Amino acid sequence: MDTKRTRQLALAFFALVGFSVLINGGQTQKSGSAFSPMIPKTWDDEAIPNLEVPLAEPDASPVHVSSTYYYRMRVRPIYKTYPIYPIGKEPPGYWEWLNQQEPQDVFDAAKLKTKGDWVKAGELVYQAPIAFDGTASTSEVRDPAWWAKVGAPVAKDGTLPFYRYVIRARGKVEVGDLSCWNCHNRLMPDGTVIQGAQGNSINELTDAYKKRTRDPVEKARRAERVLFAAPWLRPDPQARLAQMTVEEIAGIHEAIPPGVNARRGTSSSFPVQIPDLIGVKDRRYLDHTGLEQHRSTGELMRYDALNQGAEFLARYGDFTPITVLSGKVPEPETQQRYSDEQLYALALYIYSLKPPPNPNKFDGLAERGQRVFQGEGCAGCHTPPLYTNNKLTPAEGFKVPEEHLKKYDILPMSVGTDPSLALRTRRGTGYYKVPSLKGVWYRGPFEHMGSVATLEDWFDPRRLRDDYVPTGFRGVGVKTRAVKGHPFGLNLSVEDRKALIAFLKTL
Repeated sequence: MDTKRTRQLALAFFALVGFSVLINGGQTQKSGSAFSPMIPKTWDDEAIPNLEVPLAEPDASPVHVSSTYYYRMRVRPIYKTYPIYPIGKEPPGYWEWLNQQEPQDVFDAAKLKTKGDWVKAGELVYQAPIAFDGTASTSEVRDPAWWAKVGAPVAKDGTLPFYRYVIRARGKVEVGDLSCWNCHNRLMPDGTVIQGAQGNSINELTDAYKKRTRDPVEKARRAERVLFAAPWLRPDPQARLAQMTVEEIAGIHEAIPPGVNARRGTSSSFPVQIPDLIGVKDRRYLDHTGLEQHRSTGELMRYDALNQGAEFLARYGDFTPITVLSGKVPEPETQQRYSDEQLYALALYIYSLKPPPNPNKFDGLAERGQRVFQGEGCAGCHTPPLYTNNKLTPAEGFKVPEEHLKKYDILPMSVGTDPSLALRTRRGTGYYKVPSLKGVWYRGPFEHMGSVATLEDWFDPRRLRDDYVPTGFRGVGVKTRAVKGHPFGLNLSVEDRKALIAFLKTL
């Protein structure tokens, strides 16, 4: 091997190792040994403004609350949760027993002595809901009609895999919602559940059910504005909302399939594929639009704080989402946050997530597919061993500002996928991050809006045609539409395409 090539490989190796050390805080303690972490300050007034990539409309980029405001917010208890069973399938006396339980705060940082303790505590934070009897209520999950209408599945252990009961007061059992695992639990065909994977929850179906049965029209419209409004955009993506009925709003959400989510800050008209959290410690940008930079444990903690409520307090130009509810920014004492210790534990748990055993073996077909992968130049963007180059690629129609080229890792080419999410939402940076291909065998649907259900559909050249029927997200009332962009691999022979897919499923 020539000296120049050797030097390049060495630099790449040390860069990768250095990034791994940075993300893990330089801590190498074994999980069973004494562990005294130096916990980063989550809401750091110097760090917060440098966390996010500016929006495509830079004047609307979020300005977050001060650390003084943030730390005046009340710390959330991490309540013990309990499984939900279909009616008639509960253990004998289970409901009566639940109603006798006292509320329990299960997070106590003073009792965490080892790294393993912190990771286990982080799992409790990961499972902890922050809303109660919201998208799904106790009366609903105890009604067989709800199970039938929303198609609620049951895991191998007989429980509902996406929601759990919570007890905040003796004698009052509620359904917990908006926990991390509410979106990032994946129910596999054999009934097992993968925590941290691209979820396939029934959130959108339960939300549609709630809107139809519990929400007056103004409440439904107000919820949409809080979640998705970006009034600086022209034309306003939500202009039609003021005339929509509850049934129309519910129908938009009902059209979003499992694995895709109308996540706050995006849009119910162009929602997002739920990301896989397994391996996230190696990702340098978070969100499909690369909104959040990820260079340290502290940045993941800040990202989690934002996504569990703090982002609603941000000011986007003249617009602050939470004011849609109250007309003003509320006093901090009325709001809740995670403690720095809770967020640190959560970050350690997310970093600890491992993929399930891969049943797809690297056989002769996969070996041929690897050669196709290399020959087609796929590794230029999906670079081994992470199978991403960890860069941002501009959405079609976005002009990259000169200063971004110096500040961010940008691949100076667009792959031509639908730019709406990147340009017409309050998470829209003008970019999409280059996704990792690891774990595609258990994931799906694919594309940033989850428009296709399988890898076979993604490599089907017919998806570029306007008469194509998307196998994933289509949109309410949409029968056919092209799934444009990323033409790579569409011109392969049938044999090479099959081999490439076989290789990707081994990753």
